[in-house]
Amino acid sequence: MAHISHKVPGIEFSTGSLGHGLPFAAGKAYYAKINKKKWETFCLLSDGELNEGSNWEALLFVSHHKLNNLTIIIDYNKIQSFGKTNEVINLEPLIDKLKSLNLYVIEVDGHNIKSIKNAFNQRSTSKTKIIVANTIKGYGVKFLENKLEWHYKSLSREQLNDAIEILK
Repeated sequence: MAHISHKVPGIEFSTGSLGHGLPFAAGKAYYAKINKKKWETFCLLSDGELNEGSNWEALLFVSHHKLNNLTIIIDYNKIQSFGKTNEVINLEPLIDKLKSLNLYVIEVDGHNIKSIKNAFNQRSTSKTKIIVANTIKGYGVKFLENKLEWHYKSLSREQLNDAIEILK
């Protein structure tokens, strides 16, 4: 597994270092707003990335500038590279923290496509939208679910084939 490549159509910027994506997305959304561009900006974050101070600075920035042309999606699986998020740096109460910044927060089941689609279709006239997608790492494949070692470890060919069969 690796970080997504910005060479994939629709992905303009991908980061390897945590904490760079949201500030970049905030800058793009701000540029669009002040120049009356019609595009929307989307940024996908992991919950572990919220340990980075630059993300909280960016959240303050987007709130202050009312960047309603920005949607932030947080994959909230509660596991990061060094352990469970509540053991490394506790984010709770995450929803309350985000709402306290005057952001438009929508909490969804990150495994329910209809729920995610409904969240994307909701609009705010003056707030940045944050979709908190509650997920389970490795969802649907019991030998992967909520296992920290799969944050970096690659599947063997046999494990991959097993996982594909389970998900069919």
